[in-house]
Amino acid sequence: QLVESGGGMVQSGGSLRLSCETPFQTLDYYAMGWFRQAPGKEREGVSCISALVYSVHYADSVKGRFNISRDNAKNTLYLQMNNLKPEDTGVYYCATVGRNGRYRTCSVAEALRWGRGTQVTVSP
Repeated sequence: QLVESGGGMVQSGGSLRLSCETPFQTLDYYAMGWFRQAPGKEREGVSCISALVYSVHYADSVKGRFNISRDNAKNTLYLQMNNLKPEDTGVYYCATVGRNGRYRTCSVAEALRWGRGTQVTVSP
């Protein structure tokens, strides 16, 4: 089971770092992603990273503010979120994405195995 942590409440402009612990013996074979779901909205892809960090993807809304990273030795995925905005509020999920260590579009349709999510709330 994937387990997210690091969510919380921050003011606009603040930062949070999300972590996703995975149960895998090695994370080397998995492309991973972060997704979020705002109240009343569909779940959307935020950022994805290929297994060997050959490629990363960011949604336009978070480019320049969020940074995805992974520590394969610790089997953990991270999302550093800076300059947070109220529109970043939502439940953030990590997931394995795609096959063969690669993602295609970083879309919800590509996500295979999900965590339960962690709440991020950004106040104005």
